[in-house]
Amino acid sequence: MENVAATIADTWSRTLALIKERMSDPIYFEPFFQDTHIDHIEGKVVYVVAGTEVAAKTLSSSTFLDLANQALQEVTESDFVVQYITPVEATKSDKKSLNCEYFAFSRLNSAYTFKNFVAGASNREAYGAAIVASERPGELYNPVLIYGNSGLGKTHLLQAIGNAIREKRPDLNALYITSHDFVEEYTRYLRGEKTQSFVDWFKQEVDVLLVDDIQFFAKKPSTEETFFAIFNAFQGSGKQIVLTSDQHPYKIDGLSDRLKTRFVAGLPVSISAPEKEVCETILKLKIEANNLDINNFDPEVISYFAEKFGKNIRELEGAFARLLFHAVNLFPTKHIDLKTAIAAVNPLADVRDDLETLSIEKVISTVASMYGLTSSQLTGKIRTAQIALARHIAMYMCRSLLDAPFAKIGAAFGGRDHTTVINGVEKVEKSLKDDPDLRKVVKRLETKLKG
Repeated sequence: MENVAATIADTWSRTLALIKERMSDPIYFEPFFQDTHIDHIEGKVVYVVAGTEVAAKTLSSSTFLDLANQALQEVTESDFVVQYITPVEATKSDKKSLNCEYFAFSRLNSAYTFKNFVAGASNREAYGAAIVASERPGELYNPVLIYGNSGLGKTHLLQAIGNAIREKRPDLNALYITSHDFVEEYTRYLRGEKTQSFVDWFKQEVDVLLVDDIQFFAKKPSTEETFFAIFNAFQGSGKQIVLTSDQHPYKIDGLSDRLKTRFVAGLPVSISAPEKEVCETILKLKIEANNLDINNFDPEVISYFAEKFGKNIRELEGAFARLLFHAVNLFPTKHIDLKTAIAAVNPLADVRDDLETLSIEKVISTVASMYGLTSSQLTGKIRTAQIALARHIAMYMCRSLLDAPFAKIGAAFGGRDHTTVINGVEKVEKSLKDDPDLRKVVKRLETKLKG
């Protein structure tokens, strides 16, 4: 390889000497030709990198190009032709192209990036592991395994790794596939529909392997055997592997023990249901991505969706997409309040009753939103003046609007004793007699909660 490179460099050096000798005015040689070098050769085309974009354009003019072609053909005794490219184009040309014998359909979704992944306590470990795999592929943790229930962001992270590598390491080929994709292509190979060895293709073409839903390899002995061979080849050559699963491999029935142990030998990390704050951030990003004004959404709308659909990000985004379609296309409205939002997702499961039924949880969410707090802050242990006031008001509203037992209210507020709830309610009742601002706040809350 070094001999080939040396030969190419020597060829261009001799070509430059001949160009300089034949130039009518050598003053143009140094600013335009001096920093050029051969980048690569495709067929009879020799791609030469110019020092700047201006130099590339100048050298591509017929006068200079004819001179270079004649000199190159004389030195090589062949009919090569020169094509000038910029340093930026040369960098792009370093990107490896994937032989499409297998997985020609595989594409990375450019929408899945680290930039738009919302990290929180529930997914921070998985997020960090994905970052490491993308920045130092094959160096630290191999394989990386991200496991957790469906709809929590595993696919997003997997594809974000691929997109980051495509951007920062164009010399590497990152392949994203699902376990179903793997099984289907392997089946085509067994049927004789492919000419190249399945295992050899992975060894030769792929540098970073990203496999989604490896739990579907279970109870497929032949597929497992083949993936085992590919897995070992990747680890042996220091190529990065990142896997996802809906559960820890040891809990996957029908998966061979040797795969289980290998899948967890690198860095297994779990991902769980996102916190309400993460869900709210995701929704705000969705509003921004749709070029809508966050101020046109009542805070309790964001809070309601985060609490109602937050156990599954995919479900959360789907429900919110329904709201946007409803409010923007079907029944256009500039301002979206809670009643409008609930009506939009009314056909979805467990939502219809929310239009009519008032609950302690809804009171807590609404009061928290009005004070710029989260429900967990309102029901937690923090006792700052603002949070304590909001907490007492929420307790009062639960009592006055729902006539809920003090013990039940106390349980909803972090397991507080019923006497604590009584004291909180009484404080609000007393203040309402002398505080007109508090009366306005309570009136506003009643209006919102009663619809």
